[in-house]
Amino acid sequence: MTSVMTSVITGDIMNSRGAANQGEWLTPIKKVFAIYGKTPKTWEIYRGDSFQLEVKEPPDSLLAAIRIKACIKSIREEELDVRMAIGIGSRNYSAARITESNGEAFIHSGEKFETLKKMKKSLAIKSPWPAIDTELNLMISLASIAMDKWSPSSAELVALSLKNKEFSQKELGHKLGRTQSSISERQKRALYDEIMELEHYYRNKMEQQLKKI
Repeated sequence: MTSVMTSVITGDIMNSRGAANQGEWLTPIKKVFAIYGKTPKTWEIYRGDSFQLEVKEPPDSLLAAIRIKACIKSIREEELDVRMAIGIGSRNYSAARITESNGEAFIHSGEKFETLKKMKKSLAIKSPWPAIDTELNLMISLASIAMDKWSPSSAELVALSLKNKEFSQKELGHKLGRTQSSISERQKRALYDEIMELEHYYRNKMEQQLKKI
C-alpha cells in the first residue's frame, strides 16, 4: 500500500473519572469527531476516556485540536480538560479501525502523547521536521496558557465561533442571547483572535512543508 501524509490526534479526557455523567462529554465530542469521518475507521474512543482521531489533511490538525479543546472545556459543572498529541507523517496501513492502522503519523502521535504528562503540557505536535516542531510547540505552549484557562462560557463561544466562522459578533450574540459588546469582550478574554492567528500560521507552515515532499 502506498503511504500518504496524514495527521493523527491521540488524546484523553482529564478528570473524566470524577465526572458525574460521561454522556455530558461523550455525546458532544462524538459530534466534533464526526466532522472528520466515521467511527471506527477515522476515530475511536477506547478505555472510556481515551481517543484517537485521524485528520486526513495535516494543515487541519491544529484546528481539530482546538475544536476538541473548546468542546470539552465548554461542559459546565465538570472540571474537564483534554490532553492531546498531534502526530504528522505517513500512513502506511489503513485498517478498518483507526487503532489498528499504522505509520509514521501514528507513531509520532503516540510517542508525543506519552511525554505530555511528564512535560505537564496539554497539547503538542511531533512531525518529521524537528525544527518546525520546536517553533510550533513553543507557540502552542503559549496559546495553551489561555486555552487551559478557558471558562465554560469562553469555550462555548470559541466552539460556536469555529462552527460559524462567517457569523458576525452580533449574530453570535443572538445565538447565545448576549450583546455584541459582551461577545467581543469574551472573545478577547479567550484570546480568540490570537489563537486563530496561530492556527493560520500553523496551517501555512504545514502546507509549505507538504509541498516540498
